[in-house]
Amino acid sequence: MSAANKVFILIPAYNESKVIRNTIMPVIEKGYTVVLVDDCSTDNMIDAVKDLPIHYVRHSINLGQGAAIQTGIQYAYKSGAEYAVTFDADDSIMLKKYQNAGTRNCRKNRHHNGFAFYEGGIAESIPGFRKLVIKTAVVVNGILTGLWLTDAHNGFRAMNRTALGEIKITQNRMAHATEFLSLIKNNNLRCEEGTGAHCVYRLFT
Repeated sequence: MSAANKVFILIPAYNESKVIRNTIMPVIEKGYTVVLVDDCSTDNMIDAVKDLPIHYVRHSINLGQGAAIQTGIQYAYKSGAEYAVTFDADDSIMLKKYQNAGTRNCRKNRHHNGFAFYEGGIAESIPGFRKLVIKTAVVVNGILTGLWLTDAHNGFRAMNRTALGEIKITQNRMAHATEFLSLIKNNNLRCEEGTGAHCVYRLFT
């Protein structure tokens, strides 16, 4: 397995057949291993990716994003991943260099979270209400976990194999974002925000 193949990109997805291919293709081109976790989609998403060289895992019932991420983490760990990156299925996050944003920092830190709302990151077209939600979540999560991040709900996170073996998400739905931070603290994992993420919010109809 090459160095790039040991980096697993974990993509939780639900009814993203219109955009999932555009999200996956740039990752494949960089040589990374893609694990698509289909959370029991009803839009035949598998038809959009069945010809791609990826690992496709499907839930038999819809469990939520947190559960899909945990399924991806377990799959990556059992498959021998050295590093794993969680990545939104709707193509809202674009990276110039995955290595700069995640795996390089994972080599020196046990766990690394990368976000768009920080010096060096770019965020575009963020709705006003969404900005308020993000800022509120930052404060709430900071109080609850002691980890003050600039964007508590960004879908891009990278971790090394040690963290993969220790992260056990039990919150199936969106509460997993806060639980992630609690698990980092409770397992004494090191965490820092990195640079290189480019976040663009789009509305799909």
